[in-house]
Amino acid sequence: MNLGTKVALAVAVAALWVAGAVGVLVHRITAADQLATARADLDRQLVAAAYDHAAGRESAARLDPPDLPAPLTRLMGRGVRATYLQSGTHPVLWAATRVSDRTVLALSRPYDREAHALGELDRTLTTTGAAATGTVALLGLALGVRMGRRATAAARTAERIAHGDLDARVRPHGRDEIARLAGSMNAMADALAARLEAERRVTADIAHELRTPVAAMVTAVCLLPPGPAGDLVAGGVRKLHGLVEDVLEIARLDADCAVVETEFRQVSAMARRAVAGLEGVAVRIVADTLVETDPRRVERVLTNLVTNALRHGAAPVTVDVDRCGDGPVVRVRDHGPGFPLDALAVLTTSGPQRFRTGCASAGTGLGLSIAAGQTRLLGARLTFRNHPEGGAEAVLRLPEGGPGGTTGITGTTGRTGATGRTGTTGRTAGGVRGGRDEEEDEGEVAVRG
Repeated sequence: MNLGTKVALAVAVAALWVAGAVGVLVHRITAADQLATARADLDRQLVAAAYDHAAGRESAARLDPPDLPAPLTRLMGRGVRATYLQSGTHPVLWAATRVSDRTVLALSRPYDREAHALGELDRTLTTTGAAATGTVALLGLALGVRMGRRATAAARTAERIAHGDLDARVRPHGRDEIARLAGSMNAMADALAARLEAERRVTADIAHELRTPVAAMVTAVCLLPPGPAGDLVAGGVRKLHGLVEDVLEIARLDADCAVVETEFRQVSAMARRAVAGLEGVAVRIVADTLVETDPRRVERVLTNLVTNALRHGAAPVTVDVDRCGDGPVVRVRDHGPGFPLDALAVLTTSGPQRFRTGCASAGTGLGLSIAAGQTRLLGARLTFRNHPEGGAEAVLRLPEGGPGGTTGITGTTGRTGATGRTGTTGRTAGGVRGGRDEEEDEGEVAVRG
């Protein structure tokens, strides 16, 4: 139930209660006033009839009527003058008094006219109350819809900001709480954009400053004599060089200065090139497709996903090329313990995070961050989940483009061969791996272009 419906329902219920309370109050006041007036009038007639009886004149009053109501008979035993309304299908108003020790003088008249007038009043109150309730409910619905639209607009803007659109803002209207919320959200977005921009600048500056000395170190390592010490230093320099290149790639993605160069390419060809040179990886072609995309970026995404699976999961790693209703799909699955549930929660809320792996294994958390950034550039979609049969699975959905179609090629390749690019990756918000919950292992996060 949305906000507009809730507000309309609350206003309608409140209006219904008010109309009901007012109707009951008017009914009771009117009924009491009618009865009091009728009692007083009949009592005056009874007094006049008593004088006529004493003077020996005829009157409309009756002596000891057999149909005198029992409550009125009991009152006559006390020697008091009283009136009584006898209810029923045809109500009757009575007035009686004692004119001697054993004689009762009584008057009666139908009370239908007052009952009919009271019924007409009730119907008028019901109709008026229903009309007022309906009108107020419509006004409440209009107010609720307006409030709901403003709240929905603020929520959508917050979702856009959460997905990386830091230029999204809410247009505040009025001076109520929703307008104040909109202003606070805009201030939060400004502060967040400023902090992220400062972080990007620091990251890019550090990477650019490190690039030259690291390149010099790579050159110097080649001059070291062979031996365990030289191999250890060379391995560390290679890791440092890869880290600097990844940081520079992140800086380019953040700066939105990357250029997408598209061409027509088979998805299977890009998948095979991405995993070339990686051991323990099998490429299976279920349905191949020709797409128009940037093959270098697609291969970088797949390389990072496969390397991430090898590093934090367990072999064999399978790369399935398939096609679903909305375009080509590439699934990268390992046979390790899968994502921890808390890691999937982090991925769901904030996506891949840099320099956080969420596990004890080595990694910088930049691999999936780069994959997510490249995915956005391609207009593709990247999701992560735990496979029902075990292991972690990343699914890359490429956008439909060009004269793509299913070629009917099926089959499975063996382990990939000789040469190819590699990528640096991590997991949980950029790279995770840990124990898998046996009862609940499903979860998914999407990075959309």
